[in-house]
Amino acid sequence: MTERESRAGEAMPQAHSPAAEVKTAMSGFLKEFNSFQGDVKKALQHQEERLTMLDRKTMTYGRPALSTAVELDVPHRQAFNAYLRTGDDDGLRGLVLDGKAMSGAVAADGGYLVDPQTADSIRSMLVSTSSLRAVANVVQVEATSFDVLIDRSEVGSGWATESGAAAETATPTIERISIRLHELSAMPKASQRLLDDSAFDVEGWLAGKIATRFIRAEAAAFISGDGVDKPKGILLPGKVANASWAWGSLGYVPTGAAADFATTNASDCIVNLVYALGADYRANGTFLMNSKTAGAVRKMKDADGRFMWGDSLQAGEPARLMGYPVLICEDMPDVAANSYPIAFGDFAAGYTVAERPDLRILRDPFSAKPHVLFYASKRVGGDVTDYAAIKLLKVAVS
Repeated sequence: MTERESRAGEAMPQAHSPAAEVKTAMSGFLKEFNSFQGDVKKALQHQEERLTMLDRKTMTYGRPALSTAVELDVPHRQAFNAYLRTGDDDGLRGLVLDGKAMSGAVAADGGYLVDPQTADSIRSMLVSTSSLRAVANVVQVEATSFDVLIDRSEVGSGWATESGAAAETATPTIERISIRLHELSAMPKASQRLLDDSAFDVEGWLAGKIATRFIRAEAAAFISGDGVDKPKGILLPGKVANASWAWGSLGYVPTGAAADFATTNASDCIVNLVYALGADYRANGTFLMNSKTAGAVRKMKDADGRFMWGDSLQAGEPARLMGYPVLICEDMPDVAANSYPIAFGDFAAGYTVAERPDLRILRDPFSAKPHVLFYASKRVGGDVTDYAAIKLLKVAVS
């Protein structure tokens, strides 16, 4: 065999070695992978371009650029807005609320349920104002009345011996107080031309007008209501001197002077009022008075010459008298002969406000042309539910 043939025989096995085959396969795989990666990038880029085009169309033909962050109106709010502006109630008649088989519309003479956003706005205004509602117990009911059961006595107890017979203990006394719900209404009006103006916030305007009327009516009724077509106020029950207090009446502490506070040691009556309330209620005590009375009380000093009134150190927090918060309620009576200008108590235990959660609106475009009347109504009631939780300060007769 020649030298040239020998060299050719040695070269052939090297061309078909396993290492060469692996190298060739890897090169092909990398080439295919790079091609696949390029296809994926092109597809993603194409998809991104399509999404960008869709976003531009939405911005152009959908909501304006400045209102893209605004939450879309719920169906009930849209239907209610159409009813307020034009009287079109088709949307409300076919609306189902909360998945229940109950239409959002009620009888034509009873109006329609207010949309949740407007109702929440009115409710927040009622809670945030200076009314007894701010410190009372507020419950939501679906009936025409609300019953409160009060256990006004303690279950008897006694010491038992190992072998002695256990004696029968006293039975607690249960008191039932029924709070009837009464209709509270307001009737603001607006011109049809104003309602046709799309820039006019009819829902915000209506919520403000209704809340203002409801606030005034509720605040007065919770203080001095007589229970006739309105809630019973905290000043309605009979008043007796605290030394002879009994269930069913409110105990009072005298100021010690006729038609005014005493000229000397005027603050003593405030101290007596605080400690006339039981210790269990005193922990959650709140003073209730109007601005005129507050102006007189904040001048009072203790025996060491320190003012008993303390202004709030933080915005939104109430002022304090003897360490207890003060709620300024303008419907409380002034300091005068035979009046009760200050109340102190645990009003969350002593007074209950019961109300239905729904608020109804009836649109009337005929009675006050060219204006449109909106008759708004809700049902609310209130009454003293624990006579031991509230004490009053009485000014003597001249």
